[in-house]
Amino acid sequence: MIAVFPLMSWAQNLTAAEAIARIQKHYAATLPANTVDTIKVGDPSTPVTGIATTFLDTMDVLREADRRGLNLVISHEPTFYNHLDDPAFFADDPVYREKLAFIQQHHMVVFRFHDQMHEVSPDPVAMGLVRALGWQSYMDSGSPWQLTIPRTTLLALSRDVARKLNAPTLRVVGNPSLPITHVALLPGAAGSQKQILALRSDEVDVLLAGEVPEWETVEYVRDASAQGRHKALILLGHAVSEEAGMKQCAEDLRALFPNVKVQFVPAGQPTWNPDHPPIKNK
Repeated sequence: MIAVFPLMSWAQNLTAAEAIARIQKHYAATLPANTVDTIKVGDPSTPVTGIATTFLDTMDVLREADRRGLNLVISHEPTFYNHLDDPAFFADDPVYREKLAFIQQHHMVVFRFHDQMHEVSPDPVAMGLVRALGWQSYMDSGSPWQLTIPRTTLLALSRDVARKLNAPTLRVVGNPSLPITHVALLPGAAGSQKQILALRSDEVDVLLAGEVPEWETVEYVRDASAQGRHKALILLGHAVSEEAGMKQCAEDLRALFPNVKVQFVPAGQPTWNPDHPPIKNK
């Protein structure tokens, strides 16, 4: 006699640890030593009710994920305000304590997914930005790092990028009328040396970057422009430059977890333009 057992959804038995292992296997890139890609808060054995991907798990993102029933939060950047999520400095900080308590009280698991994404080729975060800009056909040799776009000016390009990325506070360095054809992309915080090396190339007119200390790449480009060099910089902001990559991540994970609710929860741009203050529902 053959025993018959009731069918159960695979998703009902999926734990956070199992989901994370499946994600890491899917992306396949080797993790660097001392990786930050670890669970930051939560019990790995927690059953997954849904998966949220986000650039950064802000309080608003966590609340929205909980409202949607998404208890495994895949965050690209740190939860607790420093690269290693080291809580030592924040142990008695009220902002840290309230955020930690919210995650724990709502039985959520937060996993940072950063290093492994950036080890994949082509970089999924850079590719997300290219897709958001609609520049897939402009990539030089299929690379998201360098593109040749139809001739435009720095001012027109800046306006187009701001519109496509819904970024009212991006900042620009250089001559507004500078002709632009060759673009380099370095989303996130690549660091001034990588940014300046990209700008040194004769094949780069403008660099689209996430962020940098203002006395470094910003001032390099200001001086280059003052010397009459064909160089410019558009600072998108870290969140704006990488958020599209985490939206793409959600699309990838839907195929990996067909029986699990997977949704992108945008963190949004943290800064705002005084002429267009944010409107929040009370």
